[in-house]
Amino acid sequence: MRAVAKLARRVARKETGLFLLEGPQAVREAVTYRPDVIVELFATPTALEKHADLRARLIDEGVEIEFVTEPVLESMADTVTPQGFVAVAKQNPTALKDVFAAEPRLIAICEEVRDPGNLGTIIRAADAAGADAVILTGRTVDPYNPKVVRSTTGSLFHVPVAVGAELEDVITRAKGAGLAVLAADVKGDDLLAARESGALARPMGWLFGNEARGLADEALALADGALRLPIYGKAESLNLATAASVCLYETAFAQRAAG
Repeated sequence: MRAVAKLARRVARKETGLFLLEGPQAVREAVTYRPDVIVELFATPTALEKHADLRARLIDEGVEIEFVTEPVLESMADTVTPQGFVAVAKQNPTALKDVFAAEPRLIAICEEVRDPGNLGTIIRAADAAGADAVILTGRTVDPYNPKVVRSTTGSLFHVPVAVGAELEDVITRAKGAGLAVLAADVKGDDLLAARESGALARPMGWLFGNEARGLADEALALADGALRLPIYGKAESLNLATAASVCLYETAFAQRAAG
């Protein structure tokens, strides 16, 4: 049980290639879309009785269920209340070459995004907007951090996520695959003008930077341009994940309108 709890730490995840899944929703998404990644599953009898549909799916997929008490489950989890389910899963990052071999039309590139909640929300937004992949570069937080996993609400199993990439290599590959690369940056041009010009309908890679510092000048220079979201009210700024969600959806709308 201690070995499971240790997966809340990055060093243990790096050594084992495993990560934690907590709660019925995360387990449900994993067993629905990637049952092959589930290594161990721990659950309380009460939780399995409450989530009969999930129990049936686990049985159908041949996932062995180990019954534990609530206190034992809580000792393994990163959250205070794991809602009756904790699983150990294999990390399943996508190779960068496979991202571009699939001829993507919309990708999110995260450069030094450090907040787990932000990264998880960006992955979730990319999934919802129909993006083809999320690519993590620089010192971006580990996507298998428990807080990231929870924030994705299962999208980690829906959209390919590539890790450990170098930003220059990613942008070179993106441009080679016919994608324009636009940075989301407060120093950029107004996004509304880009929308009206039709520029957002192109195959697109959106580049998002650090929450506090944004993107370095060197990173901005690699992109084809930069856009900012206009602020019409009195807010000082937008949260990174919120801004990323808007950018991804703007492109998704434009691409679908263009057919």
